[in-house]
Amino acid sequence: NQVRAICGLPLGDTRRVAPRVVMENVIGPAAATAHEALSNPSAHLHLYGKTEAPEGRKMGHITRLEWPEGDVSS
Repeated sequence: NQVRAICGLPLGDTRRVAPRVVMENVIGPAAATAHEALSNPSAHLHLYGKTEAPEGRKMGHITRLEWPEGDVSS
């Protein structure tokens, strides 16, 4: 929305889509096991396209939507 405001464009919707959103970093060689986190259908993988994965380097992140247990939205 910041770019939209600067350009004089209409602002986008800012309502929450879930009660909780979690972001987990994908670090170094662990990027190869990121598929485990994607077993949750509300998880989305964002890789940064880096070619080398040394220990401790941030390779991307995973965002996941969460709802309270028993919530019909989940």
